[in-house]
Amino acid sequence: MRFVPLLALAIVAAPVFAAPAPLWTIERPASHVAFVALMNGQAINGSFRRFDARIAFDPANLTSSSVTALIDTASAATGDASRDESLPTDDWFSTKVFPRATFKSTGFKALGGNRYIAAGTLTIRGKARPVQLPFQLVVAGNKAQMRGSLTIDRRWFGVGQGQFTETEAVAANVRVIIAINAHR
Repeated sequence: MRFVPLLALAIVAAPVFAAPAPLWTIERPASHVAFVALMNGQAINGSFRRFDARIAFDPANLTSSSVTALIDTASAATGDASRDESLPTDDWFSTKVFPRATFKSTGFKALGGNRYIAAGTLTIRGKARPVQLPFQLVVAGNKAQMRGSLTIDRRWFGVGQGQFTETEAVAANVRVIIAINAHR
């Protein structure tokens, strides 16, 4: 019966495939994508009211994990009517031509203590740049809380045209703050 030892050898030598990372659904009322910019030295706090993401994440299987986030740039709001009317225009997000910003992960790195870095590509106004998003993640059963932030230079993406191209009135750096609550 040579068949049995050969079958056993084939099973042992077969590659092990990791299970796909579980999918997570964003809990919208408890999640946000916000930003902080400086205008004339004053902090401008804003947020994107509409966003979505396909999240497949497993802390024990980072190679199978991925995130693709879509942000509706026309949903940007700061609470100031005049400013909010200008954000969709060609000077800022040009939402008629570029209705969404995207983040697509290219990999994850565990830092220990529920801390990670998501490497990926951020695209705004059709301009793509590699970014790294440090974040903390707490998973408890079927619930997860993610908190992270990164600072980007708005000029990388052409956000701020005309009189806003330079940084005298509006600073180049914008802090993006992400808080996601999700369940699987």
